[in-house]
Amino acid sequence: MSGVIGVTRWNVTIDCARPAELAAFWALALGYTEKPPPVGFGSWEEWLAHYDVPEEEWDDGAYLSDPNGTGPSLSFLKVPEPKVAKNRLHLDLQVGGGREVPWDVRWPRVVEAVERLTAAGATVIREDALQGKPDHVVMADPEGNEFCVV
Repeated sequence: MSGVIGVTRWNVTIDCARPAELAAFWALALGYTEKPPPVGFGSWEEWLAHYDVPEEEWDDGAYLSDPNGTGPSLSFLKVPEPKVAKNRLHLDLQVGGGREVPWDVRWPRVVEAVERLTAAGATVIREDALQGKPDHVVMADPEGNEFCVV
């Protein structure tokens, strides 16, 4: 054994009540698209039927992928319990370009994204400042999962 470990493929899974609706929100937020069905299948329904998943469970998940193939894929899985506590892991949507971008360029990008995401069902939790200027906005998706727009 050489001790060298290869890169592990990974994705982000979000538990939720309404997978398709939450996937639609995150597709808009991230510019992602619906993940195509696995190779050899013409649709997700064909894949589900092939693996004998009961039809009443076919809406229990939704899947997104980065159209450029660089970011992780996202899975949205239906769970019976609601979200009850703060996330221990969250996404930062880096729409402003980073702190190396001048504030007067970066902040309008953040504001535009916050307005777009609010119109899509997100809510603003708070706006945080750094050295007296707005820096990022903490938001919640339609099911209450926190994320930041920076």
